[in-house]
Amino acid sequence: MPGIWETHMTFSQRSLTLFKTLAVMLALALPTALVISSADARVGGGMSSGSRGSRTYSAPPSTTTAPGSTSQFNRTYTQPGAGMNSAAAAPARGGLFGRAGGFMGGLAAGFLGAGLLGMLFGGGLFGGLGGLSSIIGLIIQIALVVLVVRLAMSWWQRRHTQQAAYANADAGSGPGPQTNYRSGLGGGSLGGGLGGFGFGANNAPLEIKPDDYEAFERLLGDVQAAWSNEDVAKLHTLATPEMVSYFEQDLGQNRARNVVNKVTNVKLLQGDLAEAWREGETEYATVALRFALTDKTLDRNSGAVVAGSEQPGEATEIWTFARRPGNGWELSAIQQTN
Repeated sequence: MPGIWETHMTFSQRSLTLFKTLAVMLALALPTALVISSADARVGGGMSSGSRGSRTYSAPPSTTTAPGSTSQFNRTYTQPGAGMNSAAAAPARGGLFGRAGGFMGGLAAGFLGAGLLGMLFGGGLFGGLGGLSSIIGLIIQIALVVLVVRLAMSWWQRRHTQQAAYANADAGSGPGPQTNYRSGLGGGSLGGGLGGFGFGANNAPLEIKPDDYEAFERLLGDVQAAWSNEDVAKLHTLATPEMVSYFEQDLGQNRARNVVNKVTNVKLLQGDLAEAWREGETEYATVALRFALTDKTLDRNSGAVVAGSEQPGEATEIWTFARRPGNGWELSAIQQTN
């Protein structure tokens, strides 16, 4: 009997040790998995980044190209109630799992830190919890807390976005959303004139002309090409300093992972003007773009495809362009559609 009892105890201790090891590995891997799965490889990283002046926290009007809602900015220098000219020196913190930490980042760090400290001081990762059943119960409770908080924060963010849109409908120096219509011009490739843009608006606070639409279509291709070539100097001529700072961060992450993202065969399929307005000397235009592209990530050494594919795909994004007197349009923001 003693021998049987000792064998059972040894098996239980080994199982508990293995479970603790797996728990540590999962805790360390979860944040990374969330970041990787939520990011696309193309320019902008599949996130909403940049500034729209005083309308940064106001949702752009929906259009035929993008009839749904637009996600809030994950990265922006503009603080609530401030325009681009008074932007802060550092990006705003992200959402629930934002890159700067966020609420859940701190919570997860607290649980993980407490567990690792317990291991260092001999108490075990879940010391004092009363065995395997308590460990499983704690994990289930943590998962439920994460789920509830994420749902609550998601609801609050949607509500906040809608309130901000109504509250700031008359913000800026011009009227609110414009009424757009499709011009009947067929879809075209980049550099092929007006392409897929529908243009024209009633009571437009800023007149957007055919030359402007051609500039937007050209910038769509030029920015993607400069991104693929990792040409930061070229990006500085195409985008605002804020946007270039985000591109440099993303390119640095690619270099650290020893990969390079290639976006080719970019073709505008459809575009609509959401709104255009002036703030002081700066002019803004927000447009919805649906475009085709081939998006793939390659190993820098072998050239092997590690993500994406050779097959073309489609993306719909909201791009905002800014222009000051004597200068051309620059990319000021990219937002994802929901």
